[in-house]
Amino acid sequence: MGDARAEETTSTRRFREKRDAILAAAAEAINEQSAKGMTFADVARRVGLNTTSVTYYFKRKEDLAAAAFEYTLDYLLRMLDEAMRADTPAERVEAYLRLNMARLERIEQDEEKPFAVLSDLRATEDPVRTRLMAGWREVFRRTRNLWGQPSSRAHTDLASARAHVLLENTFWMPVWLPRYDADQWPRACDRLIDIFRHGIAGPDARWSPQPIALTHDDSMPGREAFLLAATRLINELGYRGASVQRIASELNVTKGSFYHHLDAKDDLVAACYRRSFDTIAAAQRQADERGGSQWQRLSDTVAALLDVQFSEHGSLLRTTALSGLPYETRDAMVERSNRIARRFAGTISDGIAEGTIRSVDSLIAAQSMMAFLNAAFDMRKWAWSMPRDRAVALYASTLMFGMFDDRALEG
Repeated sequence: MGDARAEETTSTRRFREKRDAILAAAAEAINEQSAKGMTFADVARRVGLNTTSVTYYFKRKEDLAAAAFEYTLDYLLRMLDEAMRADTPAERVEAYLRLNMARLERIEQDEEKPFAVLSDLRATEDPVRTRLMAGWREVFRRTRNLWGQPSSRAHTDLASARAHVLLENTFWMPVWLPRYDADQWPRACDRLIDIFRHGIAGPDARWSPQPIALTHDDSMPGREAFLLAATRLINELGYRGASVQRIASELNVTKGSFYHHLDAKDDLVAACYRRSFDTIAAAQRQADERGGSQWQRLSDTVAALLDVQFSEHGSLLRTTALSGLPYETRDAMVERSNRIARRFAGTISDGIAEGTIRSVDSLIAAQSMMAFLNAAFDMRKWAWSMPRDRAVALYASTLMFGMFDDRALEG
């Protein structure tokens, strides 16, 4: 009896280990190619199995993707529960960031595998989609609870913005951290925590952005309409979820009309990125040309871009679509993003020198800025529940004044 029980325990352990290996391989494939681009054959190759062996654990590709996403959600919930043990909101946020840093360090040391990014959740099909989105809402709710129970609707609104910016920044950390030697990662985490605690505003800074008029090339109005529709659908459904047919249907035109403007879907995504990057660069350039303090220039740029993100028609393309692009195109888009981030870093550095911006690590602050601007698209419905200028001020305060400064509620 004892031998049979031991054999059963060994078999159960092996089953779990093999299943975990398949999930880790699926996460890698999802992060590189998106959930719809992942294949059983690719996952099997990554773990040294044949495709039939993978189907023993997961009958359908959709089941495997869902299990990988659920693993991510469960992992996030465990970290949030651990962070909640700290006494104050600031200590909880710091704990959550350090838990994420420890996870990334284990991944760097090959002691752990990355989990699947969640950008494709909305592209899954029901009933899986309903279950996964419920899991994501629970993650968001517990993240918001790091700031304690809100005392008013205004505090709930602000805590929602803070939770969103915190989550998006932790998802963005694996993108910029590899630019530092691993022994510098703890320092980078300290600098990010400092930005979240105290913001980047100088001691006398006030939030009073001046409008920037952002316009697009209207020489080809049909093409611009395609880019707007495609950007919104790709943001909502992911690169592979937003098919050419769906984009064409959104505009009530034929697929042939699509190919009149663009040669292929990859060309469309690249064009959407160029349009988005051109919009950010135009805001930065206009703010610089107008002059004023570096804090004013940064405030004007941030306010203008958040207004774009919260509008009903315009938006910037999320970086999550990069996983669907060919490597050469992807690298070009990442390099353009890095140039924009370096310009933010320059503005912040000059602001530190003139005393209008607090002494922060400008490179890390710029990466935080990119994450918080990029992710603002997902807060449109939140923003639509209040006057636009209030939504912009609340969301901007999370990074400009820090995660624990309530002055934005006074506006």
